[in-house]
Amino acid sequence: MVPHEEVASLVSLFDSQGLEHRLLIDDLAPLVQAQRAENLRQKQRLQLPHIDVLAAFYTHSEINVYLDSLPERYPRRAQVKQFGWSYERRPIKVLTISNGDGRRDKPVILIDGTVHAREWISPSMALYIIQQLLENFEENQELLQDYDWVIVPVVNADGYEHTHSDSRYWRKTRKSTTDPECVGTDINRNFGHEWGHDEGSSSLPCEDIYRGERPFDQPESQVLRDILLTYSQRLTWYLSLHSYGNYFLLPWGYTNSLPNNYEDMMAVADAGAMAIVHATNGIYSYGSTYYVLYPTSGDTADYALGVANATVAMTMELPAGGFLGFDPWVSHIEGIVTESWVGVRAMAVEVIRRYGIHS
Repeated sequence: MVPHEEVASLVSLFDSQGLEHRLLIDDLAPLVQAQRAENLRQKQRLQLPHIDVLAAFYTHSEINVYLDSLPERYPRRAQVKQFGWSYERRPIKVLTISNGDGRRDKPVILIDGTVHAREWISPSMALYIIQQLLENFEENQELLQDYDWVIVPVVNADGYEHTHSDSRYWRKTRKSTTDPECVGTDINRNFGHEWGHDEGSSSLPCEDIYRGERPFDQPESQVLRDILLTYSQRLTWYLSLHSYGNYFLLPWGYTNSLPNNYEDMMAVADAGAMAIVHATNGIYSYGSTYYVLYPTSGDTADYALGVANATVAMTMELPAGGFLGFDPWVSHIEGIVTESWVGVRAMAVEVIRRYGIHS
């Protein structure tokens, strides 16, 4: 995507390098506007706090209204806590789901979404997991027998709201940087484990993978860090929901070396990938982030494993949709989240089988 006034110079560059090219979409704006209009039409049929995950994409404030309603509807099994604020003072909320037996020492499965603002299917997936565990409790009670699930649907609250109101493909936070022309930091490069290591992030504020001036200089990464550390003595499985690409990405991202328990984590990823293949023929690649995708440094999964004592840590890149992969239509939600739940559920079953009640 380039501004209209830069097209000629870009085409000239292609020609000078002998690169073949073709124009796919002359103007993306009308298509994005059509998606936005469709989403708003779908939401007009709904009345908060009740939401239909499969029917629309929801804003951060709408998601929080829904989360706040859950303890009243499921008083023994749902608890909501605010862990902090975004840079623009939006509350970042955490939902804990249990089976209601009153135990407070259970190991934890911790899931976050929307670390990157433009990945709208990520909070949809988080909400779908919530509904499976609460509304379909009988079907999924084995997942809650000995484990609590802690879910953060929206980490990057400011960036996510910005994609709903202004810039659909925004990725980073909204805090100002040392460059007055460039706003925001990539939360997934801002964590204090091998922060800025060699490759896999950028020191340039205008880059999408800008790591910040120092580790945890973003309020949102501080909140997620605090959540991870709160549960570090009980954290069996950390799963970060992203899009897009059909990947289960394991530590490490910063180096080509592998963690000591890499084969165990691979077995968990394999369980998810095989379940999806059998259910839908969907194909997932899985392995070390460094090898399977590209180097990253200062990412959340590396921190979860390296600092927060997670037994298993991974990033799940959900399937693509829409024009650029990050922008599925409303009609794509059901197919993506139902297929992805097959994988998440299978991995949870494998974690529970493999580690029992011990984290």
